[in-house]
Amino acid sequence: MRKVRRFAVALVLPLALAGPAWGQSSTPSTQFIAGPCPTTPRPVALLERARCGVLVVPEDRTKPDGRMLRLSVAIVPSRTQPAAADPVVFLQGGPGVDGIMYPPVPAGIDQNRDLILTSPRGNWLSQSAMTCPEIVDFEIRRIGMVYGAASTGDQLAQAARTCRDRLAANADLGAFNSTESAHDLADLRRALGIKQWNVLSVSYGTYLALIYMRLEPDAIRSVVLDGVTPPSAGSPGWTWSSVREAFDNMTGACVAQSACKARYPDLARTFIDQVRQLEAHPVTTTVTVPKVGEIKVVLDGGALVDWFATMATNSPAGFPEAVDQLAHGNPRPIAEQVATKADPAQAVRTAEGQALNVFCSEWVPYETPDEEQRLARKAFADFPDSVRAQPPQMPFIRQECQAWNVPKAPAAVRAVTSGSIATLVLSGGYDAQTAPQWGRYVAQHLPHSTVVTVPGWPHGVYHQPCAAKVIASFIDKPGQADTGCVAAIEPPAYRIGPPQ
Repeated sequence: MRKVRRFAVALVLPLALAGPAWGQSSTPSTQFIAGPCPTTPRPVALLERARCGVLVVPEDRTKPDGRMLRLSVAIVPSRTQPAAADPVVFLQGGPGVDGIMYPPVPAGIDQNRDLILTSPRGNWLSQSAMTCPEIVDFEIRRIGMVYGAASTGDQLAQAARTCRDRLAANADLGAFNSTESAHDLADLRRALGIKQWNVLSVSYGTYLALIYMRLEPDAIRSVVLDGVTPPSAGSPGWTWSSVREAFDNMTGACVAQSACKARYPDLARTFIDQVRQLEAHPVTTTVTVPKVGEIKVVLDGGALVDWFATMATNSPAGFPEAVDQLAHGNPRPIAEQVATKADPAQAVRTAEGQALNVFCSEWVPYETPDEEQRLARKAFADFPDSVRAQPPQMPFIRQECQAWNVPKAPAAVRAVTSGSIATLVLSGGYDAQTAPQWGRYVAQHLPHSTVVTVPGWPHGVYHQPCAAKVIASFIDKPGQADTGCVAAIEPPAYRIGPPQ
């Protein structure tokens, strides 16, 4: 990779590529235009030493004379100079979580290679950001609503419809999809004059990476997939399997820890019983959130499952105690965690509309409601039908998608990715969003893959010190990751509360 001084001028490179069929780009030209780094809502340390600019690409590659988009890009120089010729490009999750606003921090990732951060189309720091304050406001109000009530779904759909009508007045929502984002990556690589680069991806970023791997495999030296979301499997019903695996792993860890087993001898059954009881009789409580005030929290069965899928797995030490407190009539520990969603300082800013662009075109149309329910019953046969009716973290997504009204994506987006690229597949044992089974699933078709599961870790293992070392060693020598530290990792000890 040439030194960063090349960003002093705009690069206008003709890309004589074929039509809009899958695997081809219709981009007549792209530009990388150097400029100031974007202003972010909160400080991003990496931007203090970055060179920035925008990638100019067509909104719709089937309309080369149509509107152009400006996508923010930041290049962080390696700490050691000169940098290796193959930089690392980071693909953040979501969909809709901005890779410049929320960049990776695995130790050593920028030691020898430049790190390229992007704000993909539809994200916060790029043109036509698909942000939906209407949905954000609703999600805060939802804390005080019955999670699975029909009226809750109606209000969510109305918030989505209002946002869609506003965004569609200035953008073609159908052009903000994963296929176009993959072509944007290819255009960025060519515009920067990079022969090969390494792809570091997390969560939805792995979904995009797996699509991009099919587009230009020869341009990719190595790929890191952290928290895998397979394009061939993504759907509302797919989410249930990850919750089940994390649930089994977390309750199984309690059985394996003698103090937890003695204090909470039937944790799994207790949790399931609480889901059933709360769904029949929701509980309302009021808690205080610092700098926000008093928040009403309603816990029904679906809200409890949602809490588990996100908050309990990310703070696992208190999981058994919180469930036990709930079973003994004290919902406050869980309610206090749920209420933090009302605190803007703790929220990850997401382009909600971009998430709907992906889910409503690439996921929902490829799964029938009956198929979704079959997967829900397979995962949790003991849950009430009304809880299984709403997929974890995606409640009322079908109703939302009816309001969002974007075209179904071509079936090619859901192909299985295969090939010979050196790939590191990482998962957290407590990941209730993208469970380890999905890492193993994609690895079956990637013969040069290394699969690593970090015990007792939730979604996104690149923050874990050992995992960061594994990533750095793999990118340094693809196919030869140093995984020696993984065997020593133990799931965190559960906190044991006093008897009730």
